Amino acid sequence: MPLKTSNELEREATAVPAVEAIEEEEQSLGMQSMGFGINKYTLFCSILASTNSILLGYDIGVMSGAVLYIEDNLKISSTQVEILVGSLNILSLIGSLASGRTSDSIGRRYTTFLASTTFLIGALLMGLAPSYPLLLAGRMIAGIGVGYALMVAPVYTAELSPSTSRGLLSSLPEIFITFGILLGYIINYALSGLPPHINWRIMLGLAGIPAIAVGLGVLTMPESPRWLIMKGKSEEAKKVLLKISSNEIEAEERLRSISGAAAAGSSWHGQGVWKELLINPTKPIRRMLIAAIGINFFMQASGNDAVMYYSPEVFRAAGIHEKRHLFGVNVVMGITKTCFVMLSAVYLDRFGRRPLLLVGSIGMTVALALLGLGSKVTKEGKGRPRWGVALSVIALCGDVALFSIGLGPITWVYSSEIFPNRMRAQGSSLAISVNRLVSGIVSMTFLSISKEITFGGMFLVLSGIMGVASLFFYFFLPETKGKSLEEMEVLFQDKVNNSKTDSNNSLQVE
Repeated sequence: MPLKTSNELEREATAVPAVEAIEEEEQSLGMQSMGFGINKYTLFCSILASTNSILLGYDIGVMSGAVLYIEDNLKISSTQVEILVGSLNILSLIGSLASGRTSDSIGRRYTTFLASTTFLIGALLMGLAPSYPLLLAGRMIAGIGVGYALMVAPVYTAELSPSTSRGLLSSLPEIFITFGILLGYIINYALSGLPPHINWRIMLGLAGIPAIAVGLGVLTMPESPRWLIMKGKSEEAKKVLLKISSNEIEAEERLRSISGAAAAGSSWHGQGVWKELLINPTKPIRRMLIAAIGINFFMQASGNDAVMYYSPEVFRAAGIHEKRHLFGVNVVMGITKTCFVMLSAVYLDRFGRRPLLLVGSIGMTVALALLGLGSKVTKEGKGRPRWGVALSVIALCGDVALFSIGLGPITWVYSSEIFPNRMRAQGSSLAISVNRLVSGIVSMTFLSISKEITFGGMFLVLSGIMGVASLFFYFFLPETKGKSLEEMEVLFQDKVNNSKTDSNNSLQVE
Protein backbone atom coordinates (compact mmCIF):
# COMPACT_ATOMS: atom_id res chain seq x y z
CA MET A 1 0.00 0.00 0.00
CA PRO A 2 1.62 3.29 -1.12
CA LEU A 3 2.29 5.95 1.47
CA LYS A 4 0.15 9.11 1.28
CA THR A 5 1.77 12.45 0.73
CA SER A 6 1.53 15.22 3.31
CA ASN A 7 -0.86 17.13 1.00
CA GLU A 8 -3.22 14.14 0.75
CA LEU A 9 -3.21 13.67 4.51
CA GLU A 10 -3.96 17.36 4.98
CA ARG A 11 -6.89 17.20 2.53
CA GLU A 12 -8.35 14.18 4.36
CA ALA A 13 -8.01 15.93 7.72
CA THR A 14 -9.89 18.98 6.49
CA ALA A 15 -12.50 16.88 4.67
CA VAL A 16 -13.71 15.15 7.84
CA PRO A 17 -14.79 18.35 9.63
CA ALA A 18 -16.38 19.57 6.40
CA VAL A 19 -18.48 16.40 6.12
CA GLU A 20 -19.38 16.65 9.80
CA ALA A 21 -20.40 20.29 9.30
CA ILE A 22 -22.65 19.31 6.41
CA GLU A 23 -24.22 16.52 8.48
CA GLU A 24 -24.78 18.91 11.39
CA GLU A 25 -26.42 21.42 9.03
CA GLU A 26 -28.70 18.70 7.60
CA GLN A 27 -29.63 17.59 11.13
CA SER A 28 -30.36 21.22 12.03
CA LEU A 29 -32.61 21.60 9.00
CA GLY A 30 -34.34 18.34 9.90
CA MET A 31 -34.91 19.58 13.43
CA GLN A 32 -36.34 22.84 12.07
CA SER A 33 -38.66 20.96 9.74
CA MET A 34 -39.97 19.01 12.73
CA GLY A 35 -40.66 22.24 14.58
CA PHE A 36 -37.60 22.43 16.82
CA GLY A 37 -35.15 25.34 16.95
CA ILE A 38 -37.91 27.94 16.57
CA ASN A 39 -37.21 31.47 17.74
CA LYS A 40 -38.62 31.59 21.29
CA TYR A 41 -40.19 35.03 20.91
CA THR A 42 -41.95 33.95 17.71
CA LEU A 43 -43.23 30.85 19.48
CA PHE A 44 -44.46 32.92 22.44
CA CYS A 45 -46.36 35.38 20.20
CA SER A 46 -47.84 32.57 18.10
CA ILE A 47 -49.08 30.72 21.18
CA LEU A 48 -50.55 33.88 22.66
CA ALA A 49 -52.41 34.80 19.45
CA SER A 50 -53.63 31.24 18.95
CA THR A 51 -54.96 30.99 22.51
CA ASN A 52 -58.00 32.90 21.23
CA SER A 53 -58.99 29.72 19.39
CA ILE A 54 -59.50 27.91 22.68
CA LEU A 55 -62.76 29.86 22.95
CA LEU A 56 -64.33 28.02 20.00
CA GLY A 57 -63.00 24.67 21.15
CA TYR A 58 -64.30 25.11 24.68
CA ASP A 59 -67.72 26.10 23.32
CA ILE A 60 -67.88 23.00 21.10
CA GLY A 61 -66.86 20.70 23.94
CA VAL A 62 -68.88 22.20 26.76
CA MET A 63 -72.03 22.81 24.69
CA SER A 64 -72.20 19.13 23.70
CA GLY A 65 -72.91 18.31 27.38
CA ALA A 66 -74.51 21.54 28.56
CA VAL A 67 -77.24 21.31 25.93
CA LEU A 68 -78.55 18.11 27.56
CA TYR A 69 -79.23 20.06 30.77
CA ILE A 70 -80.42 23.21 28.95
CA GLU A 71 -82.98 21.10 27.08
CA ASP A 72 -84.36 19.70 30.34
CA ASN A 73 -84.11 22.90 32.41
CA LEU A 74 -85.55 25.39 29.90
CA LYS A 75 -87.92 22.85 28.28
CA ILE A 76 -86.85 23.62 24.71
CA SER A 77 -87.50 21.53 21.59
CA SER A 78 -84.90 19.76 19.43
CA THR A 79 -85.35 22.50 16.81
CA GLN A 80 -84.51 25.15 19.41
CA VAL A 81 -81.48 23.07 20.39
CA GLU A 82 -80.28 23.09 16.76
CA ILE A 83 -80.80 26.86 16.52
CA LEU A 84 -78.93 27.40 19.79
CA VAL A 85 -75.99 25.24 18.73
CA GLY A 86 -75.80 26.48 15.14
CA SER A 87 -76.33 30.17 15.90
CA LEU A 88 -72.74 30.63 17.12
CA ASN A 89 -71.39 29.33 13.82
CA ILE A 90 -73.81 31.39 11.71
CA LEU A 91 -73.01 34.60 13.62
CA SER A 92 -69.29 33.86 13.45
CA LEU A 93 -69.79 34.39 9.71
CA ILE A 94 -70.26 38.11 10.46
CA GLY A 95 -67.08 38.22 12.51
CA SER A 96 -65.12 36.38 9.82
CA LEU A 97 -66.29 38.70 7.04
CA ALA A 98 -65.61 41.83 9.09
CA SER A 99 -62.26 40.64 10.41
CA GLY A 100 -60.41 41.03 7.11
CA ARG A 101 -61.11 44.73 6.72
CA THR A 102 -60.82 45.32 10.47
CA SER A 103 -57.37 43.71 10.75
CA ASP A 104 -56.18 45.63 7.68
CA SER A 105 -57.35 48.88 9.30
CA ILE A 106 -56.40 48.55 12.98
CA GLY A 107 -53.89 45.71 12.76
CA ARG A 108 -53.77 42.02 13.67
CA ARG A 109 -52.96 42.74 17.32
CA TYR A 110 -55.97 44.90 18.16
CA THR A 111 -58.28 42.64 16.14
CA THR A 112 -57.20 39.82 18.47
CA PHE A 113 -58.13 42.00 21.46
CA LEU A 114 -61.51 42.80 19.87
CA ALA A 115 -62.19 39.08 19.36
CA SER A 116 -61.54 38.15 23.00
CA THR A 117 -63.55 41.12 24.34
CA THR A 118 -66.58 40.28 22.19
CA PHE A 119 -66.48 36.64 23.23
CA LEU A 120 -66.19 37.62 26.91
CA ILE A 121 -69.43 39.65 26.70
CA GLY A 122 -71.21 36.71 25.04
CA ALA A 123 -69.89 34.18 27.59
CA LEU A 124 -71.04 36.28 30.56
CA LEU A 125 -74.47 36.75 29.02
CA MET A 126 -74.82 32.99 28.40
CA GLY A 127 -73.79 32.13 31.96
CA LEU A 128 -76.27 34.60 33.50
CA ALA A 129 -79.14 34.10 31.01
CA PRO A 130 -82.49 33.48 32.79
CA SER A 131 -84.28 32.44 29.61
CA TYR A 132 -83.78 30.91 26.15
CA PRO A 133 -83.90 34.25 24.21
CA LEU A 134 -81.13 35.80 26.33
CA LEU A 135 -79.09 32.59 26.13
CA LEU A 136 -79.42 32.72 22.34
CA ALA A 137 -78.44 36.42 22.30
CA GLY A 138 -75.29 35.70 24.32
CA ARG A 139 -74.38 32.88 21.98
CA MET A 140 -74.79 35.14 18.95
CA ILE A 141 -72.47 37.77 20.45
CA ALA A 142 -69.92 35.08 21.30
CA GLY A 143 -70.19 33.85 17.71
CA ILE A 144 -69.05 37.21 16.33
CA GLY A 145 -65.98 37.04 18.59
CA VAL A 146 -65.24 33.50 17.39
CA GLY A 147 -65.40 34.69 13.77
CA TYR A 148 -62.79 37.37 14.43
CA ALA A 149 -60.53 34.94 16.30
CA LEU A 150 -60.63 32.20 13.65
CA MET A 151 -59.35 34.56 10.95
CA VAL A 152 -56.82 36.69 12.77
CA ALA A 153 -54.94 34.00 14.76
CA PRO A 154 -53.62 31.93 11.80
CA VAL A 155 -52.98 35.03 9.66
CA TYR A 156 -50.98 36.73 12.42
CA THR A 157 -49.01 33.55 13.11
CA ALA A 158 -48.28 32.93 9.41
CA GLU A 159 -47.00 36.49 9.01
CA LEU A 160 -44.62 36.09 11.97
CA SER A 161 -43.33 32.61 11.12
CA PRO A 162 -40.33 31.58 8.99
CA SER A 163 -41.18 29.18 6.15
CA THR A 164 -39.37 26.26 7.87
CA SER A 165 -41.76 26.25 10.84
CA ARG A 166 -44.87 27.99 9.47
CA GLY A 167 -46.83 24.73 9.32
CA LEU A 168 -46.31 24.00 13.00
CA LEU A 169 -46.95 27.56 14.20
CA SER A 170 -49.96 28.18 11.93
CA SER A 171 -51.56 24.95 13.13
CA LEU A 172 -51.47 26.18 16.75
CA PRO A 173 -55.06 27.53 16.46
CA GLU A 174 -56.31 23.99 15.76
CA ILE A 175 -54.25 22.67 18.70
CA PHE A 176 -55.94 25.20 20.98
CA ILE A 177 -59.37 24.45 19.50
CA THR A 178 -58.77 20.77 20.25
CA PHE A 179 -57.46 21.54 23.74
CA GLY A 180 -60.54 23.69 24.31
CA ILE A 181 -62.81 20.82 23.25
CA LEU A 182 -61.06 18.46 25.68
CA LEU A 183 -61.30 21.08 28.45
CA GLY A 184 -65.03 21.46 27.75
CA TYR A 185 -65.53 17.69 27.98
CA ILE A 186 -63.64 17.56 31.29
CA ILE A 187 -65.71 20.45 32.71
CA ASN A 188 -68.90 18.65 31.60
CA TYR A 189 -67.77 15.50 33.41
CA ALA A 190 -66.68 17.40 36.54
CA LEU A 191 -69.88 19.48 36.88
CA SER A 192 -72.37 16.82 35.85
CA GLY A 193 -73.20 16.10 39.50
CA LEU A 194 -74.42 19.66 40.23
CA PRO A 195 -78.14 20.59 40.04
CA PRO A 196 -79.23 20.88 36.37
CA HIS A 197 -80.37 24.50 36.71
CA ILE A 198 -76.87 25.54 37.85
CA ASN A 199 -74.32 23.28 36.14
CA TRP A 200 -74.90 24.41 32.53
CA ARG A 201 -74.63 28.08 33.55
CA ILE A 202 -71.24 27.49 35.18
CA MET A 203 -70.14 25.41 32.17
CA LEU A 204 -70.88 28.27 29.75
CA GLY A 205 -69.79 31.13 32.02
CA LEU A 206 -66.31 29.66 32.59
CA ALA A 207 -65.50 30.48 28.95
CA GLY A 208 -64.95 34.08 30.08
CA ILE A 209 -61.74 33.17 31.92
CA PRO A 210 -59.57 32.40 28.84
CA ALA A 211 -61.12 35.42 27.07
CA ILE A 212 -59.84 37.71 29.85
CA ALA A 213 -56.40 36.05 29.77
CA VAL A 214 -56.08 36.53 26.00
CA GLY A 215 -57.26 40.14 26.16
CA LEU A 216 -54.56 40.98 28.72
CA GLY A 217 -51.90 38.94 26.92
CA VAL A 218 -52.39 40.87 23.67
CA LEU A 219 -50.73 43.87 25.33
CA THR A 220 -47.38 42.03 25.20
CA MET A 221 -47.66 41.04 21.50
CA PRO A 222 -45.91 42.94 18.69
CA GLU A 223 -47.76 43.90 15.51
CA SER A 224 -47.30 41.78 12.38
CA PRO A 225 -44.22 43.01 10.46
CA ARG A 226 -45.97 42.47 7.13
CA TRP A 227 -48.91 44.66 8.22
CA LEU A 228 -46.47 47.33 9.41
CA ILE A 229 -44.69 47.33 6.04
CA MET A 230 -47.99 47.57 4.17
CA LYS A 231 -48.68 50.66 6.27
CA GLY A 232 -45.27 52.13 5.42
CA LYS A 233 -43.83 51.56 8.93
CA SER A 234 -40.58 49.87 7.86
CA GLU A 235 -38.58 50.90 10.93
CA GLU A 236 -41.16 49.39 13.31
CA ALA A 237 -41.29 46.26 11.13
CA LYS A 238 -37.50 45.93 11.31
CA LYS A 239 -37.58 46.09 15.13
CA VAL A 240 -40.13 43.24 15.19
CA LEU A 241 -38.16 41.20 12.63
CA LEU A 242 -35.01 41.53 14.74
CA LYS A 243 -36.91 39.96 17.64
CA ILE A 244 -38.46 37.10 15.64
CA SER A 245 -35.40 36.22 13.51
CA SER A 246 -32.33 34.18 14.42
CA ASN A 247 -29.91 37.00 13.64
CA GLU A 248 -29.66 40.45 12.08
CA ILE A 249 -28.78 39.10 8.62
CA GLU A 250 -31.93 36.98 8.52
CA ALA A 251 -34.00 39.96 9.69
CA GLU A 252 -32.56 42.15 6.91
CA GLU A 253 -33.27 39.48 4.28
CA ARG A 254 -36.84 39.05 5.46
CA LEU A 255 -37.33 42.83 5.48
CA ARG A 256 -36.09 43.12 1.89
CA SER A 257 -38.28 40.22 0.74
CA ILE A 258 -41.43 41.57 2.39
CA SER A 259 -40.78 45.15 1.26
CA GLY A 260 -40.22 44.01 -2.33
CA ALA A 261 -43.55 42.15 -2.37
CA ALA A 262 -45.56 44.91 -0.67
CA ALA A 263 -48.23 46.25 -3.01
CA ALA A 264 -48.59 49.73 -1.53
CA GLY A 265 -47.33 52.15 1.09
CA SER A 266 -48.73 53.86 4.13
CA SER A 267 -51.88 55.13 2.38
CA TRP A 268 -53.18 51.62 1.76
CA HIS A 269 -56.18 50.56 3.88
CA GLY A 270 -57.35 47.38 2.13
CA GLN A 271 -59.31 49.13 -0.60
CA GLY A 272 -59.90 47.32 -3.89
CA VAL A 273 -59.16 43.85 -2.50
CA TRP A 274 -62.70 42.48 -2.85
CA LYS A 275 -62.76 43.60 -6.48
CA GLU A 276 -59.42 41.93 -7.16
CA LEU A 277 -60.54 38.76 -5.38
CA LEU A 278 -64.04 38.34 -6.79
CA ILE A 279 -64.54 40.47 -9.92
CA ASN A 280 -61.22 40.68 -11.78
CA PRO A 281 -58.96 38.01 -10.25
CA THR A 282 -55.80 36.90 -12.04
CA LYS A 283 -55.42 33.19 -12.73
CA PRO A 284 -53.19 32.57 -9.67
CA ILE A 285 -55.56 34.51 -7.39
CA ARG A 286 -58.55 32.55 -8.75
CA ARG A 287 -56.74 29.28 -8.01
CA MET A 288 -55.86 30.48 -4.50
CA LEU A 289 -59.48 31.42 -3.87
CA ILE A 290 -60.77 28.06 -5.12
CA ALA A 291 -58.24 26.23 -2.97
CA ALA A 292 -58.94 28.27 0.18
CA ILE A 293 -62.74 28.18 -0.15
CA GLY A 294 -62.67 24.50 -1.10
CA ILE A 295 -60.65 23.33 1.88
CA ASN A 296 -62.77 25.43 4.27
CA PHE A 297 -66.00 24.12 2.71
CA PHE A 298 -64.98 20.48 3.05
CA MET A 299 -63.63 21.00 6.56
CA GLN A 300 -67.18 21.69 7.76
CA ALA A 301 -69.07 19.61 5.17
CA SER A 302 -67.25 16.66 6.76
CA GLY A 303 -69.66 17.15 9.68
CA ASN A 304 -66.87 17.29 12.27
CA ASP A 305 -68.26 20.25 14.24
CA ALA A 306 -71.74 18.71 14.28
CA VAL A 307 -70.36 15.34 15.35
CA MET A 308 -68.51 17.03 18.23
CA TYR A 309 -71.58 19.04 19.28
CA TYR A 310 -73.96 16.08 19.11
CA SER A 311 -71.64 13.19 20.05
CA PRO A 312 -73.70 12.46 23.22
CA GLU A 313 -76.79 12.10 21.01
CA VAL A 314 -74.88 9.75 18.70
CA PHE A 315 -73.62 7.62 21.59
CA ARG A 316 -77.08 7.66 23.20
CA ALA A 317 -78.54 6.32 19.96
CA ALA A 318 -75.86 3.61 20.04
CA GLY A 319 -77.12 2.47 23.46
CA ILE A 320 -75.10 4.53 26.02
CA HIS A 321 -77.68 6.36 28.15
CA GLU A 322 -76.06 7.39 31.46
CA LYS A 323 -75.00 11.08 31.19
CA ARG A 324 -71.79 10.51 33.14
CA HIS A 325 -70.87 7.62 30.82
CA LEU A 326 -71.62 9.81 27.79
CA PHE A 327 -69.30 12.51 29.10
CA GLY A 328 -66.64 9.88 29.90
CA VAL A 329 -66.66 8.63 26.30
CA ASN A 330 -66.42 12.26 25.17
CA VAL A 331 -63.28 12.75 27.29
CA VAL A 332 -61.68 9.71 25.62
CA MET A 333 -62.58 11.14 22.22
CA GLY A 334 -61.15 14.54 23.22
CA ILE A 335 -57.86 12.99 24.36
CA THR A 336 -57.63 11.10 21.05
CA LYS A 337 -58.23 14.28 19.07
CA THR A 338 -55.66 16.25 21.10
CA CYS A 339 -52.92 13.64 20.65
CA PHE A 340 -53.36 13.39 16.89
CA VAL A 341 -53.55 17.14 16.22
CA MET A 342 -50.27 17.63 18.09
CA LEU A 343 -48.69 14.79 16.12
CA SER A 344 -49.80 16.41 12.86
CA ALA A 345 -48.50 19.84 13.90
CA VAL A 346 -45.03 18.47 14.72
CA TYR A 347 -44.66 16.67 11.37
CA LEU A 348 -46.50 19.16 9.13
CA ASP A 349 -43.31 20.95 8.06
CA ARG A 350 -41.51 17.66 7.48
CA PHE A 351 -44.03 15.69 5.42
CA GLY A 352 -45.88 18.63 3.88
CA ARG A 353 -49.53 19.66 3.65
CA ARG A 354 -50.73 17.41 0.82
CA PRO A 355 -49.67 13.98 2.17
CA LEU A 356 -51.21 14.52 5.61
CA LEU A 357 -54.33 16.09 4.12
CA LEU A 358 -54.88 13.17 1.73
CA VAL A 359 -54.21 10.53 4.41
CA GLY A 360 -56.65 12.27 6.75
CA SER A 361 -59.45 12.77 4.21
CA ILE A 362 -59.23 9.25 2.73
CA GLY A 363 -59.12 7.81 6.25
CA MET A 364 -62.18 9.87 7.24
CA THR A 365 -64.04 8.45 4.23
CA VAL A 366 -63.47 4.93 5.57
CA ALA A 367 -64.08 5.83 9.25
CA LEU A 368 -67.40 7.57 8.49
CA ALA A 369 -68.54 4.57 6.41
CA LEU A 370 -67.75 2.26 9.34
CA LEU A 371 -69.52 4.65 11.72
CA GLY A 372 -72.56 4.57 9.45
CA LEU A 373 -72.51 0.77 9.50
CA GLY A 374 -72.13 0.65 13.29
CA SER A 375 -74.95 3.17 13.78
CA LYS A 376 -77.29 1.24 11.50
CA VAL A 377 -76.56 -2.02 13.30
CA THR A 378 -77.23 -0.54 16.74
CA LYS A 379 -80.37 1.18 15.44
CA GLU A 380 -81.85 -1.73 13.53
CA GLY A 381 -80.25 -4.79 15.12
CA LYS A 382 -81.95 -6.81 17.84
CA GLY A 383 -80.73 -6.09 21.34
CA ARG A 384 -78.11 -3.59 20.17
CA PRO A 385 -75.15 -5.96 19.60
CA ARG A 386 -72.05 -4.98 21.56
CA TRP A 387 -69.82 -5.18 18.51
CA GLY A 388 -71.99 -2.53 16.85
CA VAL A 389 -71.63 -0.19 19.85
CA ALA A 390 -67.86 -0.83 19.95
CA LEU A 391 -67.55 -0.23 16.19
CA SER A 392 -69.43 3.08 16.53
CA VAL A 393 -67.20 4.33 19.36
CA ILE A 394 -63.96 3.25 17.63
CA ALA A 395 -65.03 4.64 14.24
CA LEU A 396 -66.06 7.98 15.74
CA CYS A 397 -62.73 8.29 17.58
CA GLY A 398 -60.99 7.31 14.32
CA ASP A 399 -62.91 9.98 12.43
CA VAL A 400 -61.91 12.79 14.82
CA ALA A 401 -58.30 11.49 14.93
CA LEU A 402 -58.00 11.52 11.13
CA PHE A 403 -59.65 14.95 10.99
CA SER A 404 -56.99 16.13 13.46
CA ILE A 405 -54.21 14.74 11.27
CA GLY A 406 -55.42 16.44 8.08
CA LEU A 407 -58.30 18.86 7.67
CA GLY A 408 -58.26 20.22 11.22
CA PRO A 409 -54.83 21.88 11.37
CA ILE A 410 -54.10 22.16 7.65
CA THR A 411 -57.20 24.23 6.82
CA TRP A 412 -55.98 27.08 9.04
CA VAL A 413 -52.40 26.77 7.78
CA TYR A 414 -53.37 26.71 4.10
CA SER A 415 -55.94 29.51 4.30
CA SER A 416 -53.51 31.85 6.03
CA GLU A 417 -50.44 31.26 3.89
CA ILE A 418 -51.46 31.17 0.22
CA PHE A 419 -52.76 34.71 -0.40
CA PRO A 420 -50.43 37.64 -1.24
CA ASN A 421 -49.70 40.13 1.54
CA ARG A 422 -52.08 42.80 0.24
CA MET A 423 -55.09 40.46 0.29
CA ARG A 424 -54.16 37.85 2.90
CA ALA A 425 -56.49 39.15 5.62
CA GLN A 426 -59.53 39.65 3.39
CA GLY A 427 -58.92 36.50 1.33
CA SER A 428 -58.65 34.45 4.52
CA SER A 429 -61.74 36.13 5.96
CA LEU A 430 -63.76 35.19 2.87
CA ALA A 431 -62.63 31.55 3.01
CA ILE A 432 -63.27 31.28 6.76
CA SER A 433 -66.71 32.88 6.27
CA VAL A 434 -67.56 29.93 4.04
CA ASN A 435 -66.22 27.67 6.79
CA ARG A 436 -68.52 29.28 9.37
CA LEU A 437 -71.55 29.31 7.09
CA VAL A 438 -71.26 25.61 6.26
CA SER A 439 -70.58 24.78 9.91
CA GLY A 440 -73.73 26.63 10.94
CA ILE A 441 -75.88 24.96 8.29
CA VAL A 442 -74.61 21.48 9.15
CA SER A 443 -74.97 22.07 12.91
CA MET A 444 -78.51 23.42 12.55
CA THR A 445 -79.71 20.56 10.33
CA PHE A 446 -77.73 17.57 11.63
CA LEU A 447 -80.35 16.29 14.09
CA SER A 448 -83.32 16.96 11.76
CA ILE A 449 -81.75 15.14 8.81
CA SER A 450 -80.58 12.30 11.05
CA LYS A 451 -84.15 11.81 12.29
CA GLU A 452 -85.27 11.38 8.68
CA ILE A 453 -82.48 9.09 7.43
CA THR A 454 -81.05 7.87 10.81
CA PHE A 455 -77.56 8.58 12.14
CA GLY A 456 -76.26 5.66 10.06
CA GLY A 457 -77.58 7.21 6.86
CA MET A 458 -76.17 10.62 7.82
CA PHE A 459 -72.69 9.22 8.36
CA LEU A 460 -72.77 7.40 5.03
CA VAL A 461 -73.63 10.72 3.33
CA LEU A 462 -70.71 12.39 5.11
CA SER A 463 -68.45 9.53 3.98
CA GLY A 464 -69.43 10.23 0.36
CA ILE A 465 -68.69 13.96 0.84
CA MET A 466 -65.21 13.13 2.15
CA GLY A 467 -64.60 10.92 -0.89
CA VAL A 468 -65.29 13.94 -3.12
CA ALA A 469 -63.11 16.09 -0.84
CA SER A 470 -60.16 13.72 -1.29
CA LEU A 471 -60.37 14.12 -5.08
CA PHE A 472 -60.57 17.92 -4.74
CA PHE A 473 -57.49 18.05 -2.51
CA TYR A 474 -55.53 15.84 -4.90
CA PHE A 475 -56.24 17.91 -8.01
CA PHE A 476 -56.53 21.48 -6.72
CA LEU A 477 -54.16 21.94 -3.76
CA PRO A 478 -50.43 22.31 -4.54
CA GLU A 479 -47.81 21.69 -1.88
CA THR A 480 -46.77 24.84 0.01
CA LYS A 481 -44.21 23.35 2.39
CA GLY A 482 -41.00 25.37 2.60
CA LYS A 483 -42.28 28.23 0.42
CA SER A 484 -42.11 31.80 1.69
CA LEU A 485 -45.34 33.80 1.75
CA GLU A 486 -43.94 35.96 -1.03
CA GLU A 487 -43.50 32.89 -3.31
CA MET A 488 -47.13 31.75 -3.19
CA GLU A 489 -48.34 33.72 -6.21
CA VAL A 490 -45.65 32.09 -8.37
CA LEU A 491 -46.54 28.67 -6.95
CA PHE A 492 -50.19 29.00 -7.98
CA GLN A 493 -49.34 30.15 -11.52
CA ASP A 494 -48.63 26.53 -12.41
CA LYS A 495 -50.03 24.50 -9.57
CA VAL A 496 -50.02 21.14 -11.37
CA ASN A 497 -46.32 21.20 -12.22
CA ASN A 498 -45.42 22.47 -8.77
CA SER A 499 -47.50 19.76 -7.09
CA LYS A 500 -45.83 17.01 -9.12
CA THR A 501 -42.37 18.47 -8.54
CA ASP A 502 -42.92 18.76 -4.78
CA SER A 503 -44.37 15.24 -4.63
CA ASN A 504 -41.31 13.87 -6.45
CA ASN A 505 -39.00 15.81 -4.15
CA SER A 506 -40.85 14.44 -1.12
CA LEU A 507 -40.42 10.89 -2.41
CA GLN A 508 -36.71 11.47 -3.00
CA VAL A 509 -36.28 12.86 0.52
CA GLU A 510 -38.08 9.90 2.02
